[in-house]
Formats: sequence, structure tokens, C-alpha cells
Amino acid sequence: MLVLTRKLGESIAIDDHIKIVVVQIKGKQVRLGIKAPKETKIHREEVYQAIQEQNQLASQAGLGDIQNLTKELHKK
Repeated sequence: MLVLTRKLGESIAIDDHIKIVVVQIKGKQVRLGIKAPKETKIHREEVYQAIQEQNQLASQAGLGDIQNLTKELHKK
């Protein structure tokens, strides 16, 4: 892991397309601004973990689950 020290208003560049800027420092909280291409997915770690867990559960769905979902969708 690379550890960097930045002050308010300073930034970090990742490749040629991503820039992370320290926007605000308030007590123990740091607010970051991220400039990245629109197609770049950016999530807080806890949100990313939840997405991964949901994807894992979805990949384990059986044929019966898919058939039930299809029936429910056709009802609407």
C-alpha cells in the first residue's frame, strides 16, 4: 500500500485519468473529491462489499429461482 500525506486542496493523480483532491478536513474526517471518467465505477468500501455479496448470491440462483422471477415479472 502506498501511503501519501496531502494537505487541503492538494491532490493525487492515478494514471492519466483519475485525480483525487482533498476538499475538506474536519476533525477526524477528510472529504475527498474524485475526478474520473464517467465509466469508472467508484464506491465506498462498504457499498462495494455489499455489491460483491449480492453478485455472489445472484450467481448461485437456481433455475427455479429464475423461473419464479420470470413469472413475477410477467404478472406486472
